[in-house]
Amino acid sequence: MGRFSSAIFHKPEEDAGKAWPAIVIGLFVAFGGVLYGYDTGTISGILAMPYWQDLFSTGYINTQGHRDVSPSQSSAIVSILSAGTFFGSLGSPLFADTIGRRYALVVSSWVFILGVILQTAATAVPLFLAGRFFAGAGVGLVSALIPLYQSETSPKWIRGAIVGAYQLAITIGLLLAAVVDYATQNRQDTGSYRIPVAVQFAWAIILISGMLFLPETPRYLIKRGQHEKAAKSLSRLRRIGANDDAIQSELREIQANHDYEMSIGSATYLDCFREGMLKRTLTGMGLQALQQLTGINFIFYYGTQYFKNSGIQDPFTIQMITSSINVVSTLPGLWAVDKLGRRPLLLWGAVGMCVSQFLVAMLGTLTTGQDSMGNTIVYNVAAQKAGIAFVCIYIFFFASTWGPLAWIVTGEIFPLKNRAKGLSMTTATNWLLNWAIAYATPYLVNYGEGYANLQSKIFFVWFGACFICISFVYFFIYETKGWSLEEVDELYSEVTSARKSAAWTPRTTFAQRQSAAAATTAGTTAEAAPAEKADGSDGGSHHDDHPTNQPTV
Repeated sequence: MGRFSSAIFHKPEEDAGKAWPAIVIGLFVAFGGVLYGYDTGTISGILAMPYWQDLFSTGYINTQGHRDVSPSQSSAIVSILSAGTFFGSLGSPLFADTIGRRYALVVSSWVFILGVILQTAATAVPLFLAGRFFAGAGVGLVSALIPLYQSETSPKWIRGAIVGAYQLAITIGLLLAAVVDYATQNRQDTGSYRIPVAVQFAWAIILISGMLFLPETPRYLIKRGQHEKAAKSLSRLRRIGANDDAIQSELREIQANHDYEMSIGSATYLDCFREGMLKRTLTGMGLQALQQLTGINFIFYYGTQYFKNSGIQDPFTIQMITSSINVVSTLPGLWAVDKLGRRPLLLWGAVGMCVSQFLVAMLGTLTTGQDSMGNTIVYNVAAQKAGIAFVCIYIFFFASTWGPLAWIVTGEIFPLKNRAKGLSMTTATNWLLNWAIAYATPYLVNYGEGYANLQSKIFFVWFGACFICISFVYFFIYETKGWSLEEVDELYSEVTSARKSAAWTPRTTFAQRQSAAAATTAGTTAEAAPAEKADGSDGGSHHDDHPTNQPTV
């Protein structure tokens, strides 16, 4: 494993210790993304299952003449997960900064399990909604805590790929959801939806079991004043002795950075919007908001129904294909993020998504229509297939750039004392927009009185958002490739324009600056000593008699 990681990712020779333990730990923690991806992906198929539609219907008849949940109920069922995740992500610092990053992930998984129990037991909409909310709260906690844990344990030269693996796990979860939904879609019993829902128990139990054996992050332990435990944790991650010079040097830098931050006060949520933090907070929130506005969750929340309405004969198969592309396309992004950097990938990814969404919108709008009942009429089947192809191209650009990089960048840009709170707000922004899109989409897309009936025109909305993404990256995204979290903090302090960030290099470490400041203070005190002697009444050496009054460094 060590030779593999070095060969693929070229571990710098100056980095002491082994890389594979931190890589393995980071990749395992990324498994929590399966909870996120599977839970958000499975609902698309469940909503299209005939048995589930019959069982949960309260009398509404859809355009095909079949009993179903109403568009407002469908909107609530999909979006309430995101409402739960919003509150869960905001509450993540309460656990992360008190019981630690590791045990916070365990607690989050149990919250998720409660939601799965309620969904599995449900035979009507109200209990299903309650289950979706609690599962969402668990996912929200996990989605803020995993990038936090990964960022604080990963070597700087491969941090992007490790944190990006969280997005890979999300895509794997989406694919697994599509496969399980496909396998149970035609069952004429409660197993049609209970099996896909209950499978999630396995994902949560795996994450809980693993977290009980993994180390706490060294940066959290430094934050709590537990230096010896931090040394042991870092030693376990690097596979060298806790007293090794490399371990002690890294800990001194973390400690010096934390001491400096604490010297200017502790962090509150309001501090994240004060001078110095405001740019970082708005960058993180904007990045996560735009990630959702690119339209990815329209495809994975409502894709099955959309493809079905567009005349595709086997929408479940199309959903599995798009989910598979999502997984495979994430891999080149994980390789490129620490090779090419954050800014280039985000910029060209936005360009690719923008073009793809525009073409999907044009093909869908110009080659389909509707009858008097609101059913879609396809005038050109080849154009519809071309539209599906461009959806797949869009997924490639998203999965290899904006998918993983939104989590990578937001996990890097905050200093230690603000990190948990900053990540909670950026993640909450992601889920707030996720909820808004999930809730509004049925009203925007569906046919009928009170609905916008946009159909394929909805892709023009995603095209507009992708166009904004291009400018956002150019003006606001800093290049953080290859820098430690402490160096990224220094980068934001010294460089005012994101466009100039790629040329920046650190001049000193926090530990060096702290030592220099202490030496300057000592020199100033020593220079003041003769004046004190001249002013003294006895002319004796006061400092010789009381050496403990000298400042210590």
